[in-house]
Amino acid sequence: MALPSGQRRSGGQRRGRRSGPREPREFEQKTIDLSRVTRVVAGGKRMRFRATVAIGDQKGRVGVGIAKGSDVSNSIQKAVTAAKKAMIRVPIVNDTIPHQIFTKSGGAYLMLKPAPKGSGVIAGGPIRAIMELAGVKNVVSKILGSSNKINNVYALMEALKKLRTREQAAARRGKTI
Repeated sequence: MALPSGQRRSGGQRRGRRSGPREPREFEQKTIDLSRVTRVVAGGKRMRFRATVAIGDQKGRVGVGIAKGSDVSNSIQKAVTAAKKAMIRVPIVNDTIPHQIFTKSGGAYLMLKPAPKGSGVIAGGPIRAIMELAGVKNVVSKILGSSNKINNVYALMEALKKLRTREQAAARRGKTI
């Protein structure tokens, strides 16, 4: 809609915007790592972006995706799609993890321990972001070995996959609690 010269749009006449409140997203997302990667080809260097994104519902479901794209928004969108495909369920007992676990992925070693109520998420970098997205409120972690964010994320996801509640462990062995 063209306006006569000198006139401006009022608040209700914005172009291209939907009216009304936005619907809440199913998952919260956090960008863990965003880097520019370069590939050398015959004509010079080709630059792309690699995004590592974590998504979660803060109720025990979390996923991590890594993707490359020609621009930042494209790579983040691809990473979110990859994260949705790689969702796992984290067992949460009294706002913490059920037991201590130690895992290794690549050069990254990771230790996770349950913590008492009120401790909070005592973790560094990408581990803190993913644990908060998973809905774990009290946990202690220590990253040993590599400081590479992606390897630490892989180690964390391996650890979360291995966690079991007492009931799950008993059922696996055919016992009752």
